Amino acid sequence: MDPKETYQKVLKEVKKHIAGKEDVIELMFIAIVANGHALLEGVPGVAKTTMTKVIADAISSEFTRVQCMYDLNIKDVIGYSYLDENNNIALKKGPIFTNLLLIDELNRAPPTTTTSLLEALEEKMVTIGNQTLDLKKPFIAFATQNPLNIEGTIPLPKVLTDRFLIRIAVTYPSMEEEQEMLRIKEHEQHIKTEKVINIDEILELQKMVESINISDDIIQYITRLVNETRNNIHIVMGGSPRAEISFMNAGKAKALIEGRKDVTIDDIKFLARPVLSHRIVVRSTGGLGVNGIIDGIIASVH
Repeated sequence: MDPKETYQKVLKEVKKHIAGKEDVIELMFIAIVANGHALLEGVPGVAKTTMTKVIADAISSEFTRVQCMYDLNIKDVIGYSYLDENNNIALKKGPIFTNLLLIDELNRAPPTTTTSLLEALEEKMVTIGNQTLDLKKPFIAFATQNPLNIEGTIPLPKVLTDRFLIRIAVTYPSMEEEQEMLRIKEHEQHIKTEKVINIDEILELQKMVESINISDDIIQYITRLVNETRNNIHIVMGGSPRAEISFMNAGKAKALIEGRKDVTIDDIKFLARPVLSHRIVVRSTGGLGVNGIIDGIIASVH
C-alpha cells in the first residue's frame, strides 16, 4: 500500500463534498493515521460535521455521533449496566463503541461528563459498573468545539484538551470557496462517496508510522520549542511532555502520507499551532492572540 496514494484517494472523496479546507482535511487524516484524537474548533456551519462524516465513509469506518447538551450524562456516551427480565446483569453499550466518534459541541456538555471521557480518550477503554471494556481498534474521537463567545459554551479543562493530539481551527471559507460550496450543494444529492480504503488498511497505516525516521536534530528542535513555551513571558502554563510526543507522532504521520521517510522541521512548524494552541495557558497576549505567541516562538527557536 502506498500511503501517499491512499491519502490522495481519501482527499478526492472528501473534496466531492467540501470546498477548500485542504489543510484541515490533511490534519484530520494525520490524527487518524497517528491514532490520536482531534478537536475541531470553529463557528457553526463551517462543515466540521460534514468533513468527519465523509472521511468516515471514505475509510469504511463505523461512525457514531454524540450531540452534547447541558444535560448529557456519561451513560449516554459509554453505556450502562442493568438488570434484565431474568435478573441478570446486562450491558447496554453506548455510542463510544465505534471506530470514529464525533462528539458534537463538546464544550456544551457538563464538566462531570467531559472529564469522565478521560479514560476513553487516553486508555481507549471504558469502565461500566465493575467491567472494564476495550474500545474498538482503531478508536478515534473528533470533538467539535464552538468558540467561547457563543452562548451555552464553557471552557474545557486542560486535563481534557491535553488528551487530544491536535486542535484544528476550521475558519470561514474564502468567497471563492463559498461559491464552489454552493455549486457542490446544488448537486450534492447526486454525489456518492466511494469507500476507498478499509479499517484494516487504516491499522496498517498506523503501523507504518513506526517506520518513519525522526532524527536527533528534529527531536532536539521539538524539545527546544516546547521548552520555550514554559519560559515565555505571555504563557502561564507551557506544553507538557505529551505535547512533545504529539509533535513526534503527528510529524511521522504527516511525513508518511506525504510519501516521505523522514520528519522535517517544516513538518513541526506546520504542526505547531495544532499541537500547542489547546495546551498552553496564556497570561496576556498583548494583542497577539495564542497563535501569534506560538508564531513568535517558532520564529525565535532555531
